Amino acid sequence: MSENKVYHIEDIMKFLPHRYPFLLVDRLVVEEMGVKGYGIKNVTMNEEFFQGHFPGNPIMPGVLQVEAMAQTAGAIIVSAKEDAQGKAGVLFMSIDGVKFRKPVKPGDRLEMHVEKIKDKGRIFVFRGECFVDGKVVSEAEFTAMIIVEK
Repeated sequence: MSENKVYHIEDIMKFLPHRYPFLLVDRLVVEEMGVKGYGIKNVTMNEEFFQGHFPGNPIMPGVLQVEAMAQTAGAIIVSAKEDAQGKAGVLFMSIDGVKFRKPVKPGDRLEMHVEKIKDKGRIFVFRGECFVDGKVVSEAEFTAMIIVEK
């Protein structure tokens, strides 16, 4: 059994084109190269979306939790393809079975666990779950296309 590969923000920024304020993965742990792993997002009160969602009761929008899962999935795929690093983008094609179970608040450590369940060329299907303190806060199955610039 191989050891998990840990990537820090400098690496993640090579894998994904996203930048502040839309980069939602602070650390990446690849458990099976190109197949599964998890991302970590340290949620702080300084996030821009908390200004309006909601004043006096800050909650991370569910759609951003799904986006964080997708960014994690894209980083897992791109981390396994050295020729794609720095040139890849991930585009949603569909999102199914989304469930939001608990609110994510400032101070939470959001873990986005994703696993590739199918692929065909540049199209990938993933199953993802977000956790805070070991409890599922959201889940989804999503299809994405990995676009690599020449």
